[in-house]
Amino acid sequence: MEREEYATILEYLPNGYPLEGKIMPIAQAVGKENLVLLELVPRRGMTLEIGEEVYIGEGKRDKIYYILGRLHKEKLTETAKEQLEEFVAKMVKEKPEKFIEFFNKSGAINKRIHQIELLPGLGKKHMQEIIKQREEKEFESFEDMKKRVQNLPDPEKAVEKRIIKELTEFERYNLFTS
Repeated sequence: MEREEYATILEYLPNGYPLEGKIMPIAQAVGKENLVLLELVPRRGMTLEIGEEVYIGEGKRDKIYYILGRLHKEKLTETAKEQLEEFVAKMVKEKPEKFIEFFNKSGAINKRIHQIELLPGLGKKHMQEIIKQREEKEFESFEDMKKRVQNLPDPEKAVEKRIIKELTEFERYNLFTS
C-alpha cells in the first residue's frame, strides 16, 4: 500500500477525546487515495476545518505535526461518520471510472462468492447479468450499466454503501479500502 499524500478532515477535536484524560488536539481524517482512516495531530496553534484537505505526505507539512496512526472504527465520532458519507459520495462521483473498472474486472473470491455479490443490493442474478453484459462489451459508465442490466439497483449507491461499510464495520473482504 502506498502512503497517503493528502487527507480530508472528518472531525476536529481541539481538546482531544473527552474520556481519555489527556488534552491534545486530534483530527479524524480519511486518506484521499487509499481511503485509510487516520488520526492526525495538528501543529500548535492550528485550527482545522471539517472538510478541509491537508497535506500529510513526506517533508514539510504546514498544518499537521504528525500522524498518530490509523483511526479505529469504534472511535469515529457521529460527525466524522456523516462527513465520511459525504466524502465517499463526492469521491465516487468524481472518479467513476475507478468503480466502473471494478464492475468490468472483478472476479470470484472463492467458488461460492463473487466480489460483485458483496455490494449491498446485488445478488447472484445481478452478478450473472453484469458478467454476461461485460463479456459482450465493457461498461462505460454507471448510466450504461443501468441501461444494460435489468432491475439493477443504483450501482453508484451500492459502491458508496460498500465503502462506508468497509470503513465503519468489520468486513471479511475489503473491495475498496485497505
